[in-house]
Amino acid sequence: MNQPKKVLILLGSDSDFAVMREAGEVLKSFEVGFDLRVLSLHRAPDEALEAARTAEKDGYHVIIAAAGQAAHLAGAVAAHTVLPVIGVPMDSGPLRGVDALYSTVMMPPGVPVAAMAIGGSRNAAILALQILGTSDEALREKLRAYKASLAEGVRAKDKKIQEELKK
Repeated sequence: MNQPKKVLILLGSDSDFAVMREAGEVLKSFEVGFDLRVLSLHRAPDEALEAARTAEKDGYHVIIAAAGQAAHLAGAVAAHTVLPVIGVPMDSGPLRGVDALYSTVMMPPGVPVAAMAIGGSRNAAILALQILGTSDEALREKLRAYKASLAEGVRAKDKKIQEELKK
């Protein structure tokens, strides 16, 4: 991909990759460059926080941070950058991601994290694109086309159901 890397995707564990791969696929489909790294806040805190501190200097505009269980990654990253941080709680551990969701949404005043649904990697990428689109008209146009395709998909499904009901 020759585009400048605008989105940094951080994973708390390599086990998050299966879900977070979709965020990368969405960004690729919009031709937006990204990097994806595994940087555990608990097991490699210096590297994880350094990535947060240097993200802006490194040319990123948005950070997506995915983690399960205690899910401190997004919050800690948000504490070390002024870039928008999107947290994706992961379904892991005995609480099936509810603990990660609470850790992601319950941020103190002044340290916001945009929280997605458990495993919500696609929406994290779309939100990152919408943030980037505030200063990129071409990207906004792609997003408008994407939203139109969603609406068209719903209309097609409705038409199919209506035809089934006529039988």
